[in-house]
Amino acid sequence: MKRSDIEVFFYKSRGPGGQRKNRKETAVKIVHLPTGITCRATEYRFQAKNKELALLRLEEKLRKLKEPQKKRKATRKPFHVREKELQDKKLRSKKKALRKKVEEE
Repeated sequence: MKRSDIEVFFYKSRGPGGQRKNRKETAVKIVHLPTGITCRATEYRFQAKNKELALLRLEEKLRKLKEPQKKRKATRKPFHVREKELQDKKLRSKKKALRKKVEEE
C-alpha cells in the first residue's frame, strides 16, 4: 500500500474521554483511494494511536479483499421440502380466496 493511495482525515471524536478528546481532533478516518474503502478509529484519546489502529484495520480489509472467494456449490432443496412449500402455498391461496366478496346471483 503506497502513501499516495491513502487519504487521512482527522476530526473531533465523540463520546467519553475528557476535555482532550472533546477539544482536539483525535479521531482518524483513512480512505483508500483506489478501492474507496474507509476505516475509522476513535477508541483512543491520542491521534497517533488512532491513526495506527485505522491503518491496521485498512490493511486487514485490503488483505480480505485480495483473498479468493470460495465458489458456491449449487444445491437443490430436498423433494419433501419443496412439497411442503407447495402445500403451504395452496393453503395460503385458499385462505386468501375466502377473503373475497361473495357474488350474489
